Amino acid sequence: MSAIRLAAALALSALVLSPALAVQPDEVLSNPALESRARDISKDLRCLVCQNQSIDDSNAPLARDLRVLVRERLTAGDDDDGVMAYVTARYGDYVLLRPPFKATTLVLWIAPFAILALGGLATALFLRGRRGVTAGADTAPLSEDERRRLDALLRKDDV
Repeated sequence: MSAIRLAAALALSALVLSPALAVQPDEVLSNPALESRARDISKDLRCLVCQNQSIDDSNAPLARDLRVLVRERLTAGDDDDGVMAYVTARYGDYVLLRPPFKATTLVLWIAPFAILALGGLATALFLRGRRGVTAGADTAPLSEDERRRLDALLRKDDV
């Protein structure tokens, strides 16, 4: 039983530490303040290969290039906004994990709400249509002639 626990602990620690291993030792700046700023900036930039990971978490070669670029800009004296502006000018707003709210990114901000509203409308229409089909109380009772024909059909099936 202890071997299973050890294996589970090793697997869990590998999962926890895997994002931290994306930044290679040769990329780390000697100045801890600059390195901290670089890590903060890297967490806000999207890996263009992985698309759902920050460059800080990605092992892709392009993410490494972007991490190096961020560190180069910081050591050149750029402030955090300057680094973000440089990377955005080079790669567009798509590189940002949190794109700004402006005309060119309006679809990114509005689309989730529009899809949610359309889904709600479709659900409401579907349920409204089903209510009309399943509501048996609105139908008129069978006439005497219809009841006799139904009984005749049911007796025919029993034979």
